[in-house]
Amino acid sequence: MPDGAGGFSTSWVALGTLWAELRAGSGSERRGLIAPEGRMLFRVYLRAASQGSPQRPRPDQRLREGGRIFTILAVSEADPSGAYLVCHAREEVPA
Repeated sequence: MPDGAGGFSTSWVALGTLWAELRAGSGSERRGLIAPEGRMLFRVYLRAASQGSPQRPRPDQRLREGGRIFTILAVSEADPSGAYLVCHAREEVPA
């Protein structure tokens, strides 16, 4: 959305509620401006939706659990039958 000063601001809108299983993945540490910063990746398992369906999560979306926010990095089928999806996500840490 235009911010009125020549720039843009981003806002998020809830699209629905999902059942999901959250599993911690790999973590890493990198050098930050002031101190080392940790980075944790997660796998979020949920019921499948077909390619092109508006119910299927996309990498430009986020998932939320209470106050925790997860940026979706990639989405793939979690099992051969296609009953579940796995969203590879990174937890956002407020600055």
